[in-house]
Amino acid sequence: MHPAFSILFFTTLAGAAQGLVFTLALAVLFGLELSPGFIGIALGVAEVLLVAGLAASFMHLGRKTRAWRAVLMWRTSWMSREVIVLPAFIALVALWAVSLRLGIGAPWSWAMPVLVLYGAALLWYCTAMIYACLRFIEEWAHPLTVINFTLIGLSSGLMLACAMAALAGEARFVHVFGPWALAATLAAWAARGSALRRNAGLRHKSTLQSATGIRADKLVQKSMGMSAGSFNTREFFHGASLVALKNMKFGFLVMAFALPAALALWGVVSAVAWPWLLAVLVQAPGLLAERWFFFAQAKHPQNLYYQVVS
Repeated sequence: MHPAFSILFFTTLAGAAQGLVFTLALAVLFGLELSPGFIGIALGVAEVLLVAGLAASFMHLGRKTRAWRAVLMWRTSWMSREVIVLPAFIALVALWAVSLRLGIGAPWSWAMPVLVLYGAALLWYCTAMIYACLRFIEEWAHPLTVINFTLIGLSSGLMLACAMAALAGEARFVHVFGPWALAATLAAWAARGSALRRNAGLRHKSTLQSATGIRADKLVQKSMGMSAGSFNTREFFHGASLVALKNMKFGFLVMAFALPAALALWGVVSAVAWPWLLAVLVQAPGLLAERWFFFAQAKHPQNLYYQVVS
């Protein structure tokens, strides 16, 4: 598939924001003593990330004035459900921030974190199911897609939360959630590695023989099926070489998981702020690379008709 950068930014930014808010909600429910100023700033950062992700997603639309029509198929479309859940989650985070600003106490102070937890989990599920429900793209049609979206979002959100807490002097927060950030990153690494191994061993149901109806044992396509490029060749194939894919895979495994995990371990042991800041800076481009590879590795069956010249 062709990775659209608007979707890469949307899923990466929104996932990190969900993980950040999820972490803050857990901290409140666990009774962790946090300054209202820190929670307010963290919720503000999450809100900015969510809105920026929503804005990036609009760049993917051909006719942006018709974006509202995306909600009409909510009964059958996971994308429509995501379009509904995302603004609702943004409003929920804003409402939580306003309630903290106004100093509204229990039971509201406990209800909001619970609602935010459910909202973040639901948004992760809706976003991941957009791809996991596509049975004809076998790289995505697996429960690991939902698991990876959730764990990667948790990892990036926990890293960001610990970095912000370290800067704000919230040592107790880093002491409690620092090991969680490390564990989430290692779990995300393991789950993503499992998906990579699974996809590398796939034997696709659709083949060049089944696509063309030619039953020869050895069949090689010499033409892309047309004399020039088209929507099919631009939108359903990334155009990158095997070497580029291999380098991208190695790059995101190191930058999204290995280095952040090592830096998180350093941050937990040393109790200083800069390893957490560096982990966020390293992980951000790694997550974009991971999401690029997620799309590029997926093989749409229609590419069996529209291959590049071999």
